[in-house]
Amino acid sequence: ECVENISSQYGDTISVPCSPGDTPSQDIFMIKWKYDKEDGTSGDLLVKRQGHNATITAPEEFTGRLSIGEDNSLLIANGVLSDQRTFTCMIVMASDITELAVEVFIHKSPEAVELTNNPAAVEMNKLTTIGECSAEDANPAAKITWFRNDAPLKDDGKGVVITASETVDPDTGLSSTLSRLQYIAGKEDAAARFSCAVTDTPLRSTPVQFTINYPTEKVSLEVTTPGPFLEGADITLRCHADGNPPPSSYVFHLQGEEVTVEDEDVYTLSNVTREKTGEYKCSPLDNASLLASHNITIHYLDVSLSPSGRVVKSAGETLPVTLQKDASSKVTVSWTKNQASLSEEPQFERLKYSDSGLYECQVSLGELTSTHSFELLVKGSPVITSLREQMSADGKHKVLSCEAEGYPKPSVEWSGINGTSEEESDYVDGKVTHRLTVMPKANLTVTCLVMNDLGSDSKNTKVSSLLVHIDDREVTMDKQDQSEESGDQTKLAVGIVIALLLATVAVALGYWVYIKKSKQGSWKTGEEDGNTEESKKLEAPQKAEV
Repeated sequence: ECVENISSQYGDTISVPCSPGDTPSQDIFMIKWKYDKEDGTSGDLLVKRQGHNATITAPEEFTGRLSIGEDNSLLIANGVLSDQRTFTCMIVMASDITELAVEVFIHKSPEAVELTNNPAAVEMNKLTTIGECSAEDANPAAKITWFRNDAPLKDDGKGVVITASETVDPDTGLSSTLSRLQYIAGKEDAAARFSCAVTDTPLRSTPVQFTINYPTEKVSLEVTTPGPFLEGADITLRCHADGNPPPSSYVFHLQGEEVTVEDEDVYTLSNVTREKTGEYKCSPLDNASLLASHNITIHYLDVSLSPSGRVVKSAGETLPVTLQKDASSKVTVSWTKNQASLSEEPQFERLKYSDSGLYECQVSLGELTSTHSFELLVKGSPVITSLREQMSADGKHKVLSCEAEGYPKPSVEWSGINGTSEEESDYVDGKVTHRLTVMPKANLTVTCLVMNDLGSDSKNTKVSSLLVHIDDREVTMDKQDQSEESGDQTKLAVGIVIALLLATVAVALGYWVYIKKSKQGSWKTGEEDGNTEESKKLEAPQKAEV
């Protein structure tokens, strides 16, 4: 006899098929459903005759749960585990009777999986029960898998031992599974996560971690304060042991001094000095043989600068600058003058007024910085370094510039001319420039006088007129007019010189002709001898006149 197998979920409606093949439904006289009892005999469930409603003859366990579908299938509502048996469909026709057997299997997954009885801590290198994992009310009984950090564990009989047991509920027939994990833990398991799951289902327990107890084997000394360490700072030391649980008290060895701290693993060195540079150690209070050490360097920076403060010197003097440094390691030195960077340390062999200013020196050792400064004032009577004349941008004025240096700041006075405006530059590095805008109407000599409490200096400059006389009128010339006038005057001077030369030649030639004619006349009259002296007398004044 051929038996068909079907599966259904616990609590669902079970549909047991009845397949009469190609037999037309009008040829079927009767459909009868039977089931196999637990004692192996057969019992009736229902009968359906052609043209009539189904008649249910099922026992009490099927009451209210049976019906027949349009395709003659047997429908069993609220499937339970006891429905897991063989049902037979008997098809009665006019000329034949056919029976079809169907075996039903009921499946049920557990509602949840739970990890319990896990200890708070386990001993290292000892087989310990990690926990128990349970999955209840399943059919068939649930299979449980253990995981360490999401990797499945397999029973090897040594470091991993897994024991599973199953029980069946006599009322429901459902099974419960209990799995126990025994495990030998090591240090590497201190952060491991253990869990269990029902095989081939998404059901999984919440992961758990365990405290692994093991003895201290190594000690380390850590400086928790970030370096570098400077004088005056506080430095915190921490003694760390790898045991679990770690030691509760420690001994700190501080350059010959021992300090015991209880229920703590830190110690703070306060307001350290350079003498605290050296080796520091620590050990557990109950095991002095486990010793850790750490070298600490206290950085320091001592700087002195000579000169300092306000320094007043005379121009031409020498001023030595001395910077002394005492530091725990290499330092960086930078100089500025009036906040502008200098490429090297200032040296003054012969002081100039321009050397005046605020000098600052910054010496750095990591984050440790020392700044020193001096203000230099170079005193002396003023000296005019430049006196010059320039045309203004519009070509209608002249600008006189008098540049002087000295300390205290010199005052500037002009004489010989009045200006339309005056302007004075800032007094920087002992220098000041005074500008005077003028419009001279004649050629003048102008004097610039500079003075301070220590003396004075003056210089003269010739300033040419900006006016030219044309037909008794004064006309101001711009640069182009002056250029053209200058060219015309040059041409006029050359013409006058040439005219004078030509006139002189003409007079000389006329006189020569006159003398020659006079001589020729005396020869003709025969009075040459008597008139010679007279002619000479007349000739002399004429030569002189020429």
